[in-house]
Amino acid sequence: MDIFEKKRLKALQNYNILDTEAEKAFDNLTKLAAQVCGTSVGQINFITNNRQWAKATTGWGATELPREVGFCTHAIQNADQSMVVEDTLLDERFVDNPLVTGEPPLRFYAGIPIKSEDNYPLGALCV
Repeated sequence: MDIFEKKRLKALQNYNILDTEAEKAFDNLTKLAAQVCGTSVGQINFITNNRQWAKATTGWGATELPREVGFCTHAIQNADQSMVVEDTLLDERFVDNPLVTGEPPLRFYAGIPIKSEDNYPLGALCV
């Protein structure tokens, strides 16, 4: 694990948000994001060293995934811009992903990094 990732995980830990109860404000953000983007799913996900955990989710029951499966892991890799995948079947990063090959298949993804005060990417708001 490199130094940046250690600092990123420490910043995430400092927020004490992981595994906390649902909160209306976060739920409302996911609903609004899905509505604005015209999607059926919206989530606020935080990325630990081994998992993607949903603080809030709309339209999808999954609240935790292995980090290597979650799309938001890719969204935080370039924390200065949003990530849009128009068709997951045409993106080599995701074509074999179980979220793409499983039911219901995920075909579109858009995520914007959520950053700490000191600019570490902690997770993403995604649809």
